[in-house]
Amino acid sequence: MVTVARPAVFGAVEGLVDEAVLIRLMAHVGATPSAVYGKRGKAYLRQQLAGYNKAAHFSPWLVLVDLNAEAECAPVLVETWLPDPAPHMCFRVAVHKIEAWILADAERLSRFLSVSPALIPTKPDAEPDPKRTLVEVARKSRKHAICQDMVPRPGSGRAVGPAYSSRLIEFALGEAKGWRPEIAAQRSDSLRRCLEGIGRLVREGRASP
Repeated sequence: MVTVARPAVFGAVEGLVDEAVLIRLMAHVGATPSAVYGKRGKAYLRQQLAGYNKAAHFSPWLVLVDLNAEAECAPVLVETWLPDPAPHMCFRVAVHKIEAWILADAERLSRFLSVSPALIPTKPDAEPDPKRTLVEVARKSRKHAICQDMVPRPGSGRAVGPAYSSRLIEFALGEAKGWRPEIAAQRSDSLRRCLEGIGRLVREGRASP
């Protein structure tokens, strides 16, 4: 029996939740991450982007970044950050944050959080602050542990709970009951575009049509 090697792709992201999403996306398209860089915030990722782009002249790269409120739309941010992408660079923007892509698999997420699917927005890319939306959904969980982990303590001054990232990583990488990129892409146009770009990168060695 012949074993076909999975294409190896380098990655770079803002943080640990983004890394889990990137790994899941690569697995979905039949690739594997050679290494994942960044993980020190958005400013650091931008500082290093030119170096990643140089490397993408020789090997495939996937870089994920949140739109937030930094630009009017994803194309504007791409043009500002990386006007001349290398042939093997797949630079994609989550609108408005990576949490929107998580929210887009409403069925699985509602089960994971133990909430009604009706609480999850049907157009996650339109949410101005998907992280806050996700925290508010988790606040209504029927499981005390979910609330305790994902919702900030009163008076803590924090935006999320102490194990918020750990819970999202668990969901993003879950096999049988976790996040499904192909289902989420039906509700998130930015995720759909990302999957298309990674697919081209893996099949053809380039991310643009």
